[in-house]
Amino acid sequence: MLHRGHESTDGTGGGELAVPMAWLYAEYIADELLRTGDLMPPTSFEFRAGRDALALTVFLSDTDGELSGIRVISQLETWLSLTAYDQPWQEWVRARMAELAGEEAGSGTPSPDLALAAEAWRWLEETELLAPDLDAVPGGGAVFGEDEGPKVWTPAWRLGLPLGHLAIHLF
Repeated sequence: MLHRGHESTDGTGGGELAVPMAWLYAEYIADELLRTGDLMPPTSFEFRAGRDALALTVFLSDTDGELSGIRVISQLETWLSLTAYDQPWQEWVRARMAELAGEEAGSGTPSPDLALAAEAWRWLEETELLAPDLDAVPGGGAVFGEDEGPKVWTPAWRLGLPLGHLAIHLF
């Protein structure tokens, strides 16, 4: 699959509108994984955080530019390991984005895929969502219901990443 903005919609590359197929495909995969897991309503900010975190993982892990429908199942283990709790996902995203930006600068051709990925990453980093405090000390007070426990503002990627990881497991 040719992507990363190197081909136009008709494959001529003649200065026409470049379609960000790699990003759209990564977003589609992430959306399907999350919908299959039925973890959050698709209209929620939490769902968007999970979709964007998972789409970034899918897009940035496709180092050969060959992500296709047939390879999705074979990539699930890779995506699980990248989104695991003990992995430095945020640093990996920054490094891959910088690498792709360097490739883009070297080619002289702007990538609509990379632009959309950068926008998703910016939203994940800059948006904070009110979420349960997962670091709260257990047994430190009264037992709360799911919606009554301590909550903290957290970057969207910190909430979206575990949702994406769980969606992969449930798939």
